[in-house]
Amino acid sequence: MNIKNEVLLSWEEFERVEMRVGTILEVNDFPEARKPAYQLTIDFGAHLGIRKSSAQITRRYTKEALVNRQIVAVVNFPKKQIGKFNSECLVLGAVGEQGDVVLLSPDFKIENGLRIA
Repeated sequence: MNIKNEVLLSWEEFERVEMRVGTILEVNDFPEARKPAYQLTIDFGAHLGIRKSSAQITRRYTKEALVNRQIVAVVNFPKKQIGKFNSECLVLGAVGEQGDVVLLSPDFKIENGLRIA
């Protein structure tokens, strides 16, 4: 990717993106999704509460490995309807050439809801 040809964000625009740490509480299969995905229930702490998300992370992660795992997600996007499921945040990860996603997560257990800066 050539960053020179991309539109650059201002600092103020970046600050508007609310990236927060959350803990995955529940993982369910999402057979209605066009691409293999899970439905996640994520705890973002007392201030933000519980949010749901759909994530295409089935290549690298089992449902069991995801429960109690902390992740990073954008929490201030509008809700997105995916079939009958309402996604309330965007779980972040690095996307490989084959489309496999490696989740972004803190190295140490930290408080849910902490902001990424």
